[in-house]
Order: sequence, then structure tokens, then C-alpha cells
Amino acid sequence: MKPEIRDKYEVVIGIECHVQLATKSKLFCSCDNDSREAEPNTNVCEVCFGMPGTLPVLNKRAVELAMRLGKALNYEYPEKLHTKFDRKNYFYPDSPKGYQITQFDEPIVGEGFVEFPLEGRTVRIGITRAHLEGDAGKLTHPEGKDYSLVDLNRAETPLVEIVSEPDMRTPAEAKGYAQELYNLVRYAGVSQANLYYGNMRFDVNVSVRLKGAKELGTRTETKNLNSFKAIERTVEYETRRQIVLVEHGDRVRQETRGWNDAKQQTYPMRSKEDADEYRYFPEPDLPPLVIPRAMAAAQGHFDFLPADLRVLLAKVGISPRDAEVLVGEPELARVWYEAHKLEPKHARFVFTWLAGPEIKLREDHGPESQLTPRILNQVAAMAAAGQLSSTNAKELLGLLRAHAADPSKLASERGLMQESNEGELAKIVEQVMADHPQAVADYRAGNQRAFGALVGASMKATKGKGNPPLINQLLKDRLG
Repeated sequence: MKPEIRDKYEVVIGIECHVQLATKSKLFCSCDNDSREAEPNTNVCEVCFGMPGTLPVLNKRAVELAMRLGKALNYEYPEKLHTKFDRKNYFYPDSPKGYQITQFDEPIVGEGFVEFPLEGRTVRIGITRAHLEGDAGKLTHPEGKDYSLVDLNRAETPLVEIVSEPDMRTPAEAKGYAQELYNLVRYAGVSQANLYYGNMRFDVNVSVRLKGAKELGTRTETKNLNSFKAIERTVEYETRRQIVLVEHGDRVRQETRGWNDAKQQTYPMRSKEDADEYRYFPEPDLPPLVIPRAMAAAQGHFDFLPADLRVLLAKVGISPRDAEVLVGEPELARVWYEAHKLEPKHARFVFTWLAGPEIKLREDHGPESQLTPRILNQVAAMAAAGQLSSTNAKELLGLLRAHAADPSKLASERGLMQESNEGELAKIVEQVMADHPQAVADYRAGNQRAFGALVGASMKATKGKGNPPLINQLLKDRLG
């Protein structure tokens, strides 16, 4: 598409995100909330099947986690929040009751916002609402068969649906917003947020309009995206597709679409020419809830969230780009945060390990680690005191990661300690100068490269254990 044509239009993007809450049981029954390894239709009960005469019982922990998420989304709870459940009526094979228990006009989370850094600026995306609801089941369509299969293991799984304002204007903003939601739900501890298992799913609404126009264009909704790259590419594809339609005098159809990752394009699923009429009415089997502000506040105490971590990292000199590496790893971010609280002066050393070698080791060997904030600071102190070279510090941390031990003792046992005895190093430096008279003469004649050769020879003589700054100084003193 020619840039001049693309530049005529503005893209408007909104995202609905379904987050599976990290409760032990489902939203309205005592069935296990984790069905990943279960055979189809085995993690179910009468409530999941919608059997006549069964009654839902609300999971208190799901309500608490939803309020905790609300605080992370910057929702200011009123003195008393009135919230209730509603029936969303529709007929589909994955919903045996013929309705979904959700929230309509009185959600548990109202207006808030999400902020995140992008390309040197801060982007703020408004949150319209977030509401609790029970999930539907899962339909599978065997290839070549004329029937579909229904698995109700996911039925009544506790979800919070987060609805954004249509505030995003670029694919990068849509991707960044989804990534920040992913960060927030993990830092807040409300979800496992495993994208592969569908703990978070994104529905992306896209429309285009001429720049300067006030009315929104006709939108499409691409359902059930579970990767940030798919979100970005969906917006890119839909933007191009819709602009081409408008430029050729055609109209964009309001419809639900899917994403074909192999073809890198969206495809139509069903038309939504008219607004869906779900005939909402209050759920008669669940009483309304009145939540005092104090109860909501009790769920919203966070040591730190991604924005707080970014501020701390910036204060110790970590660049925004490098900071995002650690921000994306909540478990490691917690270790860094605790290490920083214990000893701020070692924050950069600890960051360098956690945002580099530690991530690679986790990928190769799993997340189990014996490294604690205190041990990380101890190794950092040894390196700062000249007892460890940077290479040997990394080797020591690798050893300590697998086996808890006293860092100083282990470093001594493995021969990793750096020689800093000035008298001993002076003897070695003098011997190196005696053994390399030509390098000494070359340096004194103005050849700076000869100095590096003498440093290398000195380090070799110490078997790599000599303190490099001290060796440098000793050589300079003697070379004049």
C-alpha cells in the first residue's frame, strides 16, 4: 500500500482480554480450576453441565482476585461498590445452560487505565470496565467429519474480562498494551497467565476512518488471539484490508473474524451486522454484592508493579530498553527487588546477572535456583572488592545456582579468588618485565600496545587470578 494512501487514515483499536483467575476451584462449583491434563468431560459436575435444579455458589477467592486486579488497573473503588451477576442468554453447544453467568451493568471493576513505555513515550490506555464471568466449554471440529465435539472441562472457569477504551492507534500500541496487561496480572498474582493454555485470550477490535473524522468506522472483532505477535499482525492486516475496501468504494462488514497464523491473515467467521441481543437480566440464583472500600483496599497491597520496577531500575542507571528484559520476568524481578532493598549499591551487578545469564539458564535447565538476594549481593561485594574477576563471578554464580553454599568458601575451593596481594603481584610484574625486555622498550618508546602485552603476560603468570586494576597500576609505576 502506498504511504500516501495509508497516511489518509487513522486506525482505531480496542481490546477485550479474558483472564483466567488463579483460584483452586471454578467460579460456581468445587471442580478443579486446572483442566490442562484432564480427559474431556472429566473435570465437571452437575453445575458445569447445567443440570436442572443445580444452583451456583460464588467462589469468594475469585471475587478477591478480581478486586486485586481492579486495583492494578488503577480503578478507584467507591466507599461501597454495588455489583451483581447477570444472565447473558444465547444458545450454543458449548453452553448447556443456554446462558452465561456474567456481569452487565454493575461490574466489579469500573473505569481505570494502563500505562506503559513505548518508543520513548508513555502510552495511557483507558479501561472501560472489567467483569467476572464463568467460561463456556470448548468445541472441537474433527477434520473430515460432519459433527463437532463438546468438552465442558472449561465450563465455569473463573474469568475476568477486561474491556479497553478504543484508545490505541498503531499495531505497536496494541501489542504494548497486551504485554503490559500480561505483566500486570502476573505481578498482581491473579493469574498464571499461560498464553499457551489460554489463561489469557485477546479479542481485537479494529476500524479505520479518515484522519480528522469524529465518527468511528465499522469495526471487526478478531477473536481468541493468544500471542502478542498475533495481535500486532492482526491489526496490521485488518488495517490494510479495511483501507483497501474503503478506497475501492466497498464497505467494511461488521463481523467476527479469526486469525490464520500460517497465512498471516484474518478470515471471516460470522456476521455481526446487528448488535447481539442477549436479553440480559439479573441472575436470580446469586444475590447482589456490596463491597466496602476497605475490603477492596485489602486486596490491593503490592510491593511493586511494573511501573514501580521501571522507576527503580532507571534510578540505578538501567536503560529503558534493558529494563524491559527484567520487567518481563516477574520472578526474577522479585529477586532483584529484594536484593536492591538489601544493598542498593550492588543493583547493577545483580541486574546484569538476572537479565542475562540467569534467563538463559532458566531456559536450558528450568527455573529452580539456589540463588537468593543475599547470596547475589555477597558475590557482588566480592567482585567490587577485587576478589573476583567478572568471568569468575559468573562462574561462581553458576555454581551457587545449583548448590547453596558460602560464596567465599566455594570460591576459594574452586580457585576462583582473585589475587590482590600487592607484594606478591609486584614480584610477578617485575619478573614479567625482566622476561619481556623488548615489550618494555617498545612501551617506553611510545608503543601503547606493548603495555597490553605486558598486562596479558602478567595475568597469564597469575593463571588469570591477578587483580587487573592492581596489575595495571603496578606496571605503570615501574614503567615510568
